[in-house]
Amino acid sequence: MNTPAPSPSQSTANPPPGRVLVTGGTGFLGAYIIKELISKGYSVRAIRRKASLPSFIDPAILQKAEWVEGDVLDVISLEDALQGIDMVIHSAAVVSFLKNERKQMYQVNVDGTANVVNMALEQNIRKLVHISSVAALGRTSSGGHVDEEKKWEDSRINTHYARSKFKAELEVWRGIGEGMEAVILNPSTILGYGDWNSSSCAIFKNIYKGFPWYTPGINGFVDVEDVARAAVLMMESDISGQRFIVNGENWPFKQLQETIADGFGKKRPSKKASPFLLGLAWRMEKFKSLFSGKKPLLTKESAKVACSQTFFENQKILDGLPGFSFTPLLNTIQKACEKYQNPAR
Repeated sequence: MNTPAPSPSQSTANPPPGRVLVTGGTGFLGAYIIKELISKGYSVRAIRRKASLPSFIDPAILQKAEWVEGDVLDVISLEDALQGIDMVIHSAAVVSFLKNERKQMYQVNVDGTANVVNMALEQNIRKLVHISSVAALGRTSSGGHVDEEKKWEDSRINTHYARSKFKAELEVWRGIGEGMEAVILNPSTILGYGDWNSSSCAIFKNIYKGFPWYTPGINGFVDVEDVARAAVLMMESDISGQRFIVNGENWPFKQLQETIADGFGKKRPSKKASPFLLGLAWRMEKFKSLFSGKKPLLTKESAKVACSQTFFENQKILDGLPGFSFTPLLNTIQKACEKYQNPAR
């Protein structure tokens, strides 16, 4: 009697080969990367720094990962975390526009990446996916288009965050030069449902609470789940030694803010914040923070980003990952607004 061949659904019961380490697993993107890996049957180990697990992902999913305490700046803990690992998705990073956090940001983003690269080389890791940022490519002030071929230029419009991510990429390129299989992803501003007290999720909180100002800039935006899918697909692919911009659509900040306001049923921002007004605003915020001890809502560097007009191309990743597509931003925002208002759904 012949044994019937397994159906496609049956064949996926066996987990894909290899174990994956995710750095920055408690962060916004890192948590979604873990979710994507778990959904595809991977064995996942994730590094955390004594922090609780993210509340915006189903705990039943996150608990399927092996969580280990560690830090990309602690070489010993990193070496331990890499034991028995085949592939690494490095998403740990500090995103900050605050001067008093600048030193830590450079340490985590640059030195931490150097440590990951060195340990990956030492442990003969099969492949590294490095999560960078479009910031590492540099911005333009007046409507310029940016693709993967753009060369870094140190200019006043680039933030220290951008410089830290550019220097982090140099460490990855060094590793590639030493024989490591690796790919770099450059996401634009990531949107979705997360902790709206931190990261790019804070824009949802600001609009929900009635923030009245919009800025004249244009920027790229992308769904967090799209970035997570792209990271895993790149890890699975034979592609190495390349970078890919991960950008859904380029929107004016005004359009983004109005769409979020509509999603919440709130009043749209109606006051245009000119560069002059933004200059006054970040100075006032800095002054207030000196007395309140709270982080300023606006800084000199974030004001730069809010005024820049940059269009990020995405054709290379669409060509490199056949079948991959981006979620329309309107859908991303509507879904996120609904989740922020009804987290239990």
